[in-house]
Amino acid sequence: MSENNQDLAKMSCAGCAGELSKLTTEQVDNLMPQLPGWRAEGDFLRKTFEFKDFVTAMAFLNKVAEVAEAEGHHPDFRLHSWNKVDFEIQTHDIGGLSENDFIVAAKIDQVA
Repeated sequence: MSENNQDLAKMSCAGCAGELSKLTTEQVDNLMPQLPGWRAEGDFLRKTFEFKDFVTAMAFLNKVAEVAEAEGHHPDFRLHSWNKVDFEIQTHDIGGLSENDFIVAAKIDQVA
């Protein structure tokens, strides 16, 4: 588990094959300050990004796809209103939030 002062974006996702455990509410609360603009809602992290146009939004999603593939941890997303991208992140294998979700969210912020 990362410490509050550790940079999540510099970390790598751990494998999901039974190695991850669902974070407690306290652990989630401790990590949230490292993700400005993200919301912890139930068992998900959520954030909306807005871009100047459709092409920029799609370029962003293509870069996020590269990051997600490199980490082996893939967020759910939705492009809508031609320039907005909603993310919903969860570790599906455990039905909740793991440290991997926070790492991917931090890396998405770096792409933006």
